[in-house]
Amino acid sequence: MANGLDKERSREGRLRVREILLREWDVLGISDFPEAHRQYDAYAAKVYVMLMDERSGEDAIAAYLYQTATDRIGCSPGQSLAQICATAAAAVVALRPELDFH
Repeated sequence: MANGLDKERSREGRLRVREILLREWDVLGISDFPEAHRQYDAYAAKVYVMLMDERSGEDAIAAYLYQTATDRIGCSPGQSLAQICATAAAAVVALRPELDFH
């Protein structure tokens, strides 16, 4: 039973991370299109692993988001994108204590 509960908690955590990415990091501009939200699932899953399993901090998560945005999605690099990534990373890391206690 604990394994099923762990999977449910992990799923909920990934969804919470995806919500943050949609709100703070929406580099694809899909936040207003619920049918497209799943496009961020792979990124949210990676960020969740970085957050909970690897215990990564804001800098590492921001770097991942920045690299993803520039290398995989094709966003133009720059200070504005770096700030978006840093803001999203801070919001994700702020979520960790809440996820730790579930």
